Order: sequence, then C-alpha cells, then structure tokens
Amino acid sequence: MNIKRTLTSIAIISTIALSGNTYAETDKEDKDKKKSLSSWLNLSETELVAVEKYATDYKEFIYKTPTELTFVTETIKRAEKQGFKRLSEKSNLKPGARFYDVNRDRTISLIVMGKKDLEQGTRIVGAHIDSPRLELKGRPLYEKQKFAMLQTYIHGGIKTYQWVNIPLALVGRVDKKDGTVINISVGFDENDPIFMVPDLAPHVDHPNRSRKSRDVIKKEELDVIIAAKPDLDKSVKELIVDFLKTEYDISVEDLVSAELALVPATKPRDVGFDRSMIAAYGQDDKASSIAAVNAIFEQTIPEFTSIAFLVDNEEVGNINNTGASSSYLVDMMSSLLYNQKGAEYNDYQLRKVLRNTKVISADVNPGVNPNWAGVWELGNAPRLGNGINLKLYGGGFNANSEYMAWTRNYLDNNKIKWQTSTYKGKASGGTIGSDLSNDNMEVIDFGVPILSIHSPYAVGSKVDLYSLYKAMSAFYQEK
Repeated sequence: MNIKRTLTSIAIISTIALSGNTYAETDKEDKDKKKSLSSWLNLSETELVAVEKYATDYKEFIYKTPTELTFVTETIKRAEKQGFKRLSEKSNLKPGARFYDVNRDRTISLIVMGKKDLEQGTRIVGAHIDSPRLELKGRPLYEKQKFAMLQTYIHGGIKTYQWVNIPLALVGRVDKKDGTVINISVGFDENDPIFMVPDLAPHVDHPNRSRKSRDVIKKEELDVIIAAKPDLDKSVKELIVDFLKTEYDISVEDLVSAELALVPATKPRDVGFDRSMIAAYGQDDKASSIAAVNAIFEQTIPEFTSIAFLVDNEEVGNINNTGASSSYLVDMMSSLLYNQKGAEYNDYQLRKVLRNTKVISADVNPGVNPNWAGVWELGNAPRLGNGINLKLYGGGFNANSEYMAWTRNYLDNNKIKWQTSTYKGKASGGTIGSDLSNDNMEVIDFGVPILSIHSPYAVGSKVDLYSLYKAMSAFYQEK
C-alpha cells in the first residue's frame, strides 16, 4: 500500500465533503434569509454600505429642511447640481431633459422627460414637505411676568405635552410692505440661542394632575419664552422690539405678514447600539420627500416622463394654493403638454395624460411600538426593518386590485421587501392621494413605518428609508 497516496486521497475526499457541507450550509442560509421578513437580512455587503451612505446624507438633508420653505430652497440647490433647470414656456422637452418647477416657494416638482408621448401617461411620486410644528400668531409678541413671550398656534396634529422643555429653533420669512423678504433662522447653529416652552415642575403642578393626556398642556399654554433681561429704561418687550429692528430691520407690524415656525432644534442622531435607526424631526413626511428627490435624480431617459411632486399643507388637509387640493399639478402638466402640442393642444389630450398616469402617494405610517403593540392588528401592521408598507386602509381608500398587483410585481422583481398596513378597527387613510385620484390618476398609497410620528423626534429604520428610495426608483423605471 502507498501510504502517501492513500493519505492524499483521504484529504481530497475530506475536502470535497467539507466543501459540500459548506455549500449546503451557505445555500440553507441564503434560503433562510429569503424567507426572513427583515430587509436587513436580504442585502449584500455592498447594499449595506449603500444603506449607511444613504442614511448619512438623509440626516444632513432632513436637518436642513424643517419646513416646506427650507425644503424647496435646499432641493433647488441639489437639483441644479444634478443638471435640473427651471421650467419655462420655452423649455425644450426632449427625452432626458431635467426641470424643476416651484409653486410659490412652498411646493416643488422635479421632472425628467421620458421617451413616450405625454398622452401615454406619466409616473408621479407625490409626498408632502410640511410637518407638525408650532407657528407664530399674527401679533405674537407680549410680555408676561417679566418674560418676553411669543404666542403660538399649531400646524398639524400634535401631542402638546411633547413640545415643552425641548430646544426650539425659529425659522421662516417675513414679507415687508415694500416687497423685501427677510429670512430668519435661529437655533440650528451650535452658537445660536434656542427657545423653549417651559413646563411646570412636579413640585407645583398639583392643580394640573387631573388633566387628561391631551390637555396636560393646552394649546394656549404653548407660548415660548424669548427674553428675560430688562433695561432700566425699557421693558423686556420693548428691548425685543428694538432688537428686531436692529437685527432684521422689521417692526412688530411686519410680523402680521410673516410665516415663522418653531421647530425642534435637535440634530438627527443614530439610535441603538447597532445604529440601525435614525431619530429626527420631520420624518413625516421628509422620509418620503427625500426618497423621491434621490430617486428622480437617478433617472436618465425614462420610458415615461417622471415627476416628483413635493407639496405643502398636507398636515392641515391639503388646503390652500400650495396644497395638493389646488390645481397646481394639473396646471403644470397642462403646460408640459401645451409645450409639446402647441396650437393642437386641447383638454381631451390633457384628460388622456391624467387617465394614463400612475402615482405613488407616499407617506409614513405608525410602526409597531413594542411598548404598546396592542393598538395594532399585528397581522396587518408595519414593523421597522421589514421594508416599505403598502397601505390597505379599506373603506374605498385602497388602490385598485390590478394596480396593487402591478406594484407587487415590480417590488418583487427588484427584490424590495414590502409589508402591509391596516389600522385596527377602522377604515381610513389617504394623504395627498385622494386629491390626485380625483383627477382620474391611478394612485397607490405606500410609505415606511416610523415610531412616534408627529412628535418632535421620530424614529425610522435606515434600511426602510433606503428601501423606500429604491422602490420609488424602480417605479419610475417600470414599463
């Protein structure tokens, strides 16, 4: 017997056996990952790196854009760097041409022209760029107990008790009678002062302890302190009047024509030892709006004209001429069609564009909260880390079944994890989607789950935020 040859043969056979076991184990692991509901377990190492890169930019973007005004300004800067130009009546709408259109500084549309004629429809991702916040009343300045104060009211639905004892920034614009616009932003730079609504200490809050949760802090108790140092000759309020004139060249009367918001001054931060989540103000619905911006930036020459429609005033019912209920979007689409058709343009052609258009109405949903899981019907509840959620609200709010199937198909083909979202015990829903479906477009609502929506500091999963952007990009490219 050749001992050396025998040992070599044994080693080869052992290696093959071990390799077979390794391949089998790897194959089983891959199958287990595919079965898993978690998006984290279905990404390659390259994709995991992309998730972190997206999250880093997301935190920077969302911190710069607390209001619709700031979002439009920042998005224009980013869009122009990506080759987008302001849309005009003389724009050359050739396939691949990139434009942006702004409605009164508070709504923005990003457009990439497609190969197909507009009458064959467009692809629209719609989301809102306003978030719940405090706003200043028309005559906000007053003095109380030697403090200079600003009176506020609320934009959107909030739990008022969450807005006390947190650092607030003041941001917005003041429009003067001579046409001058004064932009104000105080509280975001680390060297800026911040503002605050002070709560009662537990030592003296006995009279208020019987209040119900929604009235622990009443809306009229959300006034903010802005100064407390008087002068010998002037009150604190008078000194603030002087400060406004010196610093911004505005008077108290100019505040009547101002849009000034008080928003959390806290920076976005990673959450958890694994850093898998992001806490930030305004994720309802900057999560969707930022995803839409990044998705449309990727489009080169799509089959269908692609539009990101990023709109104001969803939190208060889509109202006003910058909300989704206005005619702005249809007017803008009409202008694109007129540019192409010229004297041959007619309303029937516009109606064909609308009828053939597919829309994602994107907005976040409350994700399953581990401390109060019982408020969800868990078989139809969205969970952080499990991907985007398709909204099945019932009561006539759902997308048509054939459009839902079309959506499932491109998500599955692009290996994008999805789940469903239905509220427990009620049929309701729709953000801007109902307004777009009223114009006979095909609309589906989807988004991502977020913890603590409408609070000053909500929490989302990095992988869900990334998945939302990838889903929107796949939607634009789907034929």
